[in-house]
Amino acid sequence: MIGHQLGGRYEVIERIGGGGMALVYKAQDILLNRNVAIKVLRQQFVHDEEFIRRFRREAQSAASLSHPNVVSIYDVGQEDEIHYIVMEYIEGQNLNEIIKERAPLQVEEAVRIACQIADALDHAHHNQIIHRDIKPHNILIGRNGRVKVTDFGIARAVTSTTITQTGSVVGSVHYFSPEHAKGVVTGEKSDLYSLGIVLYQMLTGQLPFLGESPISVALKHLQEDFEEPRLLNPLIPQSVENIILKSMRKDPNERYQSALEMQTDLETCLFPDRLQEPKAMFDDEFDIDQTRVIPAIKPEQYAAVNTDTSRIDPEPADHNAKPNKRAKKRATFWVTLTLIVLIALAGVVFYVEKVLVVPNVPVPNVISLDEDAARKLLTDSGLEVDEVIAEYKVGVEPGIVFKQSKPEGSLVKKGSLIDLTIGAEKPQEQMVDVTGENYEDAVQKLLALNIKNDNQIKKEESFSDAVVGTVISQSIAPGAEFDPDTAEIILTVSKGPELILMPDLINKSRSEAVKLIEDNNLKLAEIKEESSFQVEKGKVTQQWPVDAGSSIAPGTEITIYVSTGYSPETIEYTFAFLIAPSEEGKNSKVRVVYTDARGENQEWGTQTINKAQTFSVPLVLAPNRDGYVTVYRDGELVETYKVGYFDAKNGNVEIPEIKSNAVPEEGGGGDEGPGTPAKEPEKNADKGNGNGNGNGNGNSNGNGNKNNSEKNDNKGNNGENGNNKNDDQGDGQGDEDPSDNEDGDE
Repeated sequence: MIGHQLGGRYEVIERIGGGGMALVYKAQDILLNRNVAIKVLRQQFVHDEEFIRRFRREAQSAASLSHPNVVSIYDVGQEDEIHYIVMEYIEGQNLNEIIKERAPLQVEEAVRIACQIADALDHAHHNQIIHRDIKPHNILIGRNGRVKVTDFGIARAVTSTTITQTGSVVGSVHYFSPEHAKGVVTGEKSDLYSLGIVLYQMLTGQLPFLGESPISVALKHLQEDFEEPRLLNPLIPQSVENIILKSMRKDPNERYQSALEMQTDLETCLFPDRLQEPKAMFDDEFDIDQTRVIPAIKPEQYAAVNTDTSRIDPEPADHNAKPNKRAKKRATFWVTLTLIVLIALAGVVFYVEKVLVVPNVPVPNVISLDEDAARKLLTDSGLEVDEVIAEYKVGVEPGIVFKQSKPEGSLVKKGSLIDLTIGAEKPQEQMVDVTGENYEDAVQKLLALNIKNDNQIKKEESFSDAVVGTVISQSIAPGAEFDPDTAEIILTVSKGPELILMPDLINKSRSEAVKLIEDNNLKLAEIKEESSFQVEKGKVTQQWPVDAGSSIAPGTEITIYVSTGYSPETIEYTFAFLIAPSEEGKNSKVRVVYTDARGENQEWGTQTINKAQTFSVPLVLAPNRDGYVTVYRDGELVETYKVGYFDAKNGNVEIPEIKSNAVPEEGGGGDEGPGTPAKEPEKNADKGNGNGNGNGNGNSNGNGNKNNSEKNDNKGNNGENGNNKNDDQGDGQGDEDPSDNEDGDE
């Protein structure tokens, strides 16, 4: 069996025990990934149909029990000739091993174990299941101290056979109740008798009845008294001994009336006020059913009777003589005695014929009747109902008989027992807890509950803080019963926390940013300050760790940076330059782009001019950020000017002038004049409406001179070279003589 896989899911690992009826193996449930215990019927019983029928029926009944002190039955199956029961695997020892190792046990421990066994029996009895084989071998003690009663219902199958059919009955005879030993129907009180023997053995380390053979032990249960526990172990309190004495009474009526009553007594027996209670006393009246030993008649007694008879002296053969009076009395006595014996024998014969010769009666048909009506009909027919088995069958209402153990019309002895099988509610599965499981794993767990197809399992998604794909709720609560054929199970699966869009906090004021964070269910982690050239003082420069428009979970912490304005070493400088149209008097479109500490390639603007005009561009400069001004005229790049931080700071920035091809020079520091176009394209006239006093090579006062392309003239404030010519700007009209080179006053 080791390594064999039963039912396609139970892989046998090792053998862990066995008895006269079955072997027990540890196995791995591959489907649910857990250890289980598997009890396999021994091969010598696999062809006994009656045995197998009761074995399976009782095992299935035990599977209906659900109690912390009962070993759970998971499955009952058959594979070829292997009949097996799958049950809960308990890590620990059985009580028999514990008793062998360290009996007698401490009183408190023994009482605690017995109390849990009684609790399990109470649950079983309420479900109409009698154990019939309570013994230390069937009591498991887990590593956590939890007591587990196993083999419910199995003993019922065993006792339906003879003692010679299985050794397990022989092994259990020490725990038989008297009624069990008689072979009569056993009930709840039989289990309590066996529990009393288990408690006796735990506290004394001995069995109450021992013998050379199972029969002798069984007779002692019927006839003899056991040695009182306190004589073997004086440490046993009187209150505990009273429980043993009461539970082991030979008359079931003198025992506890229920397992609950015995459990209650066990729970209170160690209370201080009960430890020294009086010894329990019982009335031992004469029992007419009690087996008694009748002494045999000894040979000398028999001879004495014959001697008395022979002492009658025979008279002489005188036929005319009358017998004496004494002889007549003696003859009368023996005749009378003979008649009495004959009458007694006749009575015995009549009794045997009347009582022991049982007439046959036909079995009536009780199919389709409810249980009560079937019982009444069988009782009226002289029969009795033995067991009523509730079993689900399609089309049969609960409580209606659909099978009887003896067919209709068959002849059976009057008083025979008939088993009935009645309809039961459709078997329900118990829902397992799959919350916290991965969805795929949860589905596999549910399919293991005999759910027919996975279409019955529905998936819904919901926002949750749980890991994505994890089951956060189920429509049928754990532990609830459900019909695996029709039930619809809805599993709600986490799709993660509900996300929100991160708002844009840049360029918002401090208060506006904080409000936006709170309104969007986010948390403000910290406010930091930093200088900024792009963002004005008091407004947000950046948000961290999430940019605007990104998806974010509620409650995320956000840090904002607020501008403190320009850094202290920053300077603001206005860069001015003069620009003329491409042709004097005609429109030109001038576009200015600048770069400074605030950013690159910023648009200053666009203007249309038809005469020379001064443009002013405000710049923000820093030690590591110079300024640049780029000028476009009519879409063409004219010039890019660098404005250095230190030049601006020290006043050394050169002010440029951008002229047209036909515009005469003007004094750099003078006022703008209307200007007149040059008459010849080779020459540039000096023009000016005011004094052209500048900081150039000299002052050009009066009329300026027009020079040809080979001549260089000095300019005022901003002296510049023209197109291969330098013109002086003065305060009057320039001469038009191309041959003269006139300088202004210097």
